[in-house]
Amino acid sequence: MKVLVFAGSLRKASLNKKLARLALSFLERDTSLEVEYLDLQELELPVYDGDIEAQGLPKGVTILADKIRAAQALVIASPEYNGSISSPLKNAIDWASRTKPEPINKKAVLLMSASPGIHGGVRGWVNGRWPFEKLGAYVYSEGLNIGQAHEAFNEKDEFKDPKQVDRLEKLIKGFVEFGKKLSS
Repeated sequence: MKVLVFAGSLRKASLNKKLARLALSFLERDTSLEVEYLDLQELELPVYDGDIEAQGLPKGVTILADKIRAAQALVIASPEYNGSISSPLKNAIDWASRTKPEPINKKAVLLMSASPGIHGGVRGWVNGRWPFEKLGAYVYSEGLNIGQAHEAFNEKDEFKDPKQVDRLEKLIKGFVEFGKKLSS
């Protein structure tokens, strides 16, 4: 099974990029998986605009859609923006959905969130499910929301708290089983 991992954030020092890379390190332990990390910032996706689309898909959109299409599962760590899905993630989903064949349909999706707030971005996690489900993805019923995430990581970008390590490890194992059942 091929798994694509990315963050719904563009900032270099993003807490969600740290969370996505940490999830990546857990996924890479499973030798039955092919795992890839993608940085949305490098794609330079413009804000979705039908006029731009009419002139042809931007290169970053094609790269994103091809990588999603090639994967059976997506692991996404995304911040909450004003109680909802982050604009970079929503924009990426909107652009990818404009490509044919539509790449998100029938993908297993794991959503996670890291936030300096105490709720860990849970509202963005809940709202983040909707566009994926609308496009026919199978969003895993569990997730991980790390509150006060600015204090959760050590200098190596690993969790300080062993309980968080255990939570992420169990979540990844459960999601991989879910994804393998869907892709078989």
